[in-house]
Amino acid sequence: MDTARPVSGHASGHSADAAETATATVSPQGLVTGWSEGARRLLGHRAAEVVGRAAAELVDAFDGPGVATGRGGSGTASLRHRDGHLVRLTLHCSPSLGADGEARAFVVTATVPSASAPSASTALAAPAAPAGSSEPGRGRRTADDRRTTDNRRTADNRRTTDDRRTADDRRMADDRRMVEWSHTQSPLGMSTFTHGAAGWRLDTARSGESPAEAAEDGFLRLVRQVADEGRPRRYERTAPGPFSSRQQAWITEMWPVRDPATGEVCAVGTATFDSSEEHWARQRLALLNEAGTRIGSTLDVTRTAQELADLAVPRLADFVSVDLLDSVLRGQEPAPGPLDTAVALRRAAHQSTYEGVPEAAVTLGELDAYPPFSPPARALISGKPLISGVDDPEYLRWVDKDGVRRDRVRRFGFHSVMATPLRARGITLGVAFFARRDDSRPFEKDDLVLAEELAGRAAVGVDNARRYTRERTNALTLQRSLLPRELPRQAAVEVAYRYLPAGSGVGVGGDWFDVVPLSGTRVALVVGDVVGHGLHASATMGRLRTAVRTLADVDLPPDELLTHLDDLVTHLTYDDESIPEDLEMPSAAEIGATCLYAVYDPVSRICTLASAGHPPPAVLYPDGTVEVVKLSPGPLLGVGGLPFESTEVELPEGSLLAFYTDGLVEARDHDIGLGQDRLCEALSFPVPSLEAACDTVLEALLAETRADDVALLLARTRALHTDQVAAWAVPSDPAIVADARAQASRQLAVWGLQEAAFVTELVVSELVTNAIRYGAVPIGLRLIRDRTLICEVSDASSTAPHLRRARAYDEGGRGLHMVAQLTQGWGTRQTSTGKTIWAEQPLPTA
Repeated sequence: MDTARPVSGHASGHSADAAETATATVSPQGLVTGWSEGARRLLGHRAAEVVGRAAAELVDAFDGPGVATGRGGSGTASLRHRDGHLVRLTLHCSPSLGADGEARAFVVTATVPSASAPSASTALAAPAAPAGSSEPGRGRRTADDRRTTDNRRTADNRRTTDDRRTADDRRMADDRRMVEWSHTQSPLGMSTFTHGAAGWRLDTARSGESPAEAAEDGFLRLVRQVADEGRPRRYERTAPGPFSSRQQAWITEMWPVRDPATGEVCAVGTATFDSSEEHWARQRLALLNEAGTRIGSTLDVTRTAQELADLAVPRLADFVSVDLLDSVLRGQEPAPGPLDTAVALRRAAHQSTYEGVPEAAVTLGELDAYPPFSPPARALISGKPLISGVDDPEYLRWVDKDGVRRDRVRRFGFHSVMATPLRARGITLGVAFFARRDDSRPFEKDDLVLAEELAGRAAVGVDNARRYTRERTNALTLQRSLLPRELPRQAAVEVAYRYLPAGSGVGVGGDWFDVVPLSGTRVALVVGDVVGHGLHASATMGRLRTAVRTLADVDLPPDELLTHLDDLVTHLTYDDESIPEDLEMPSAAEIGATCLYAVYDPVSRICTLASAGHPPPAVLYPDGTVEVVKLSPGPLLGVGGLPFESTEVELPEGSLLAFYTDGLVEARDHDIGLGQDRLCEALSFPVPSLEAACDTVLEALLAETRADDVALLLARTRALHTDQVAAWAVPSDPAIVADARAQASRQLAVWGLQEAAFVTELVVSELVTNAIRYGAVPIGLRLIRDRTLICEVSDASSTAPHLRRARAYDEGGRGLHMVAQLTQGWGTRQTSTGKTIWAEQPLPTA
């Protein structure tokens, strides 16, 4: 910042010479093509700021012929100074003619009207130093002499003031601190203070404001504080500049002037500096600092792109668009390095100073092809940002190629654009496009640097979101591959389900469910949740689901199955040598899971359940009653050493069981108990189907954003009636085998299944014989007709039979082999009283 130099006595003869040499040339289209030094001194604008701009932007009002008339002439105009105030001038417009007599340009000369010529008494209100100068204007206000001198030094223009005196100096001491102020038309904010009967007073008002309006800002308060406290102060002011993209700024330093004799404050000195450059630099730093917190706040690609557009408008550009490669939006890995051909980009975000973004030639989500000569494609090909505009033939060529884009550019007056590639970690992701309209100044190198910095930060956020999208997609694919795609057909229950992953800000969870058909038309219903999120949760969930299906095939009771599952989780360990160091996997102690396992028997209509730390199901009875099943909750899987207990519930036919994970009933604003009450209420709503019931429950319980995965499994029970089941008690006598075959044959005849009699008699003969020979009483025989024909033989022995290869001369060992060959399947299951051996065969086709 320069220091002020002494003001010479002839400095008050302001700017008559400057005004006489203030000239500009204007094209027939109304654009400024030349700008003299006198014009700069008169209006404060540098040539680089106005050349190429519309001359009408500098004119507030004009009384006389214009450029559009094609004729010369004179008139009085109010022109906008660089600091925003108006300067009244006389303009002389002369056309420059070509050989054909047509105007090729207009020469405009500006002079100060005679009524505005500065006099000795009004010199302080005359135009001051150009606003682009950093020279200070200095002022000294004295009380003893009742004199105010305000001077300002510029590069070539200096002025002084004459003395102004008041008639009443006896009230000066009492009224010293009563200050009524107004502002001169000086571009650097000079002020003149005098002292009268009412106290300190500024002589002239700020242009367009009354003294009362001007006194409302902070300037008056600071002047009073300096006079009252005797300490220096700084006053900063900003105002709209000649272009919408920039503001002008000034700093006024204020300091107390003390009487050498008394030491009291007798005046306030001021010096005003044009701080626009520093103000713009601070604004750029503030924008970059804000970008660090606003861009990349989420792991969503399109949201991050929109954050860049929202931040840059209107502080950097009037219109911003962000276009990304299609592969980026899908989370895939683009090819490294810059692109070398015309490329198709998809519009991810855009923003404008106009509501609704009417300037956009491409809608959100639309794919657009950029030719190699367009600014966005050139930026992508070179990998470097660039500035373009109406002076670039390639830009005009690109605009003219597309009718919609040409219409938008002409309609909204885009004259200056920037294109910046979005690159992160050596990968090109897309391009950011910035544009300014006619009322904004063209982009400069500083703007390009700022845009490149913003684009760089946005690119990192977009790439992080892309990588997260890819990993999340992979995890969801893994998780969904481990969940059942289609539930198996069975007759015990009618089922419907829903699975909803957590929101995008949360890793993939380990919620799962399954429906497993069991022997004797029974069915197992399973729901579980692995603690935590991420790939390890999905992988653990897959292992547990596989283990449950394996244990269910063994037909273990629910409590015993959970015990085996608990042992499995306890022994889940990882070989550290086989896992990469950068892959974090949980230890066995960190793995935890919940599970609810239920087995429903449609013959007895009894549901047996056991829980390993999982919320109990809710049941809707046919009479409309809804309740949560009371279970004996067991420990989480992986704790080890603690027992699990089974609970039996008799369910009427048509009862509705609701199995779920904690993400459905738990939330930050309420506990699981309230969630279960809301679940019961939702289940009581009448709905036409189970699918509709699932939708009703989710709509009633879930918020728009979920912090956890949600699994919901609804099962409506069915029952097998007495006409579908036949059972007999069999004495432990080999002679009774023939009677057993006969009873089975008669029952098949009643059911109309005579075609199945031969295989059924053979199965009954073999299974009953084995039970009498190797089992223990009581022995029972049961036939079940449902989707298949099932033959069951039970006894009190827990010893399970197994297939063996019979030698050529062995008399036995071939019975079970024949059963396995003639039936669809066979097996054995343990019961509380022994075991049951079953064989299943398809029903004869009609």
